[in-house]
Amino acid sequence: MRVVPLTPERWDDFVVLVCELADYEHLDRPSAEAQARLREDAFGERPRFWAFLALGDGDEACGYAICLETYSSFLAKPTMYLEDIFVREDARKNGAGSALFDTVVELGRTRNCGRVDWQVLDWNTLARDFYRRRGAEEMKEWLLYRITL
Repeated sequence: MRVVPLTPERWDDFVVLVCELADYEHLDRPSAEAQARLREDAFGERPRFWAFLALGDGDEACGYAICLETYSSFLAKPTMYLEDIFVREDARKNGAGSALFDTVVELGRTRNCGRVDWQVLDWNTLARDFYRRRGAEEMKEWLLYRITL
């Protein structure tokens, strides 16, 4: 299992995985317009996030992660925010998830972040168990709020 940064040459693999995550989470797949914005935000003049692919046998993309920095005023350091991490079901238990997660954590260390944050759907016990095994703690006192623009 290898983890590599997303490149324009692997874009189609990435989009397929994003769509598979949408299916897994029972969400709409990104529209063509959303995919175009995603590509611009990945490779444009001012990239807005980092993305990584997990490659299995034969360099087949079997998972991905997207992360970006936010900022903690109390730590006075950036926070690495893990937006998405997804591994195809047939590639789970092969180390892809761990490799992707470790890559994001290491990027946070390299960029002198004070912590790594992410969200998990309450029904996703596989993901919640995965994170607990890595020493993550559930932040029960923080509630997610959202305004959709």
